[in-house]
Amino acid sequence: MAEQAVRQRSTAARVALAVCAVLAFAGFVALGTWQVERRAWKLDLIARVDQRVHAPATAAPGRTEWPTVNAANDEYRHVRLAGTFLHDKETLVQASTRLGAGFWVLTPLRNSADGTVVLVNRGFVPPEAQKREARAATEPQGETTVAGLLRLTEPKGGFLRKNDPAGERWFSRDVQAIAAARGLNVNDVAPYFVDAEATQAPASATDTPAWPAAGLTVISFPNSHLVYALTWYGLALMVLIAAWFVRRSENAAHADARPADQDARRDG
Repeated sequence: MAEQAVRQRSTAARVALAVCAVLAFAGFVALGTWQVERRAWKLDLIARVDQRVHAPATAAPGRTEWPTVNAANDEYRHVRLAGTFLHDKETLVQASTRLGAGFWVLTPLRNSADGTVVLVNRGFVPPEAQKREARAATEPQGETTVAGLLRLTEPKGGFLRKNDPAGERWFSRDVQAIAAARGLNVNDVAPYFVDAEATQAPASATDTPAWPAAGLTVISFPNSHLVYALTWYGLALMVLIAAWFVRRSENAAHADARPADQDARRDG
């Protein structure tokens, strides 16, 4: 009786272990396959964004198109717009670029045709050029045409840092919050901003460019999905190998036990 109970417990343990191994194997394979699918999606996204960036500039989405603007179809579109800059309503947003730490200069551009407003990131300025007086000579006046990349609003602030409109501390390009802080009618402001493209050769750390320095948009999509997929598939393979070792050990143990059982029966 005791021996039978021990065998039953041993069988139950083996069944439970086998079920866990099957579930773990299936889970790891599913995760690996998901990462393969994510990688295909990411490569397609990169290809589409690259095509948008290098396509000829088209008109920026107008008021009737604002509700349908989204990241999947519009982020980094090469667009153009025309209007008059409202320099007295510009906003400085903290930035870190290859030129160093400083600020993005976001200036509303009012469309003279319909009165709508689009925030334009005119480029980067270092701390010593953050005041308008230091760069007044480079500020475009009157009707202006701007080309650049469409970017979606960045609400709530930066990483672990909330925007502080009252204190004039901005860490992200939150279109609606900036528009409200500058007294603009938020219903007339586009739900995106535009990173202006450079109109001169890109600046370097040793140059003394005319501020703000545009054309510093960084387009980067992390793509480690292949590494993740190989990791999950590797874990699934390890489960198979472990199951094979366990099975082989059990077979060896059973083979060693048979002669002893046969001898016991003969003695009996």
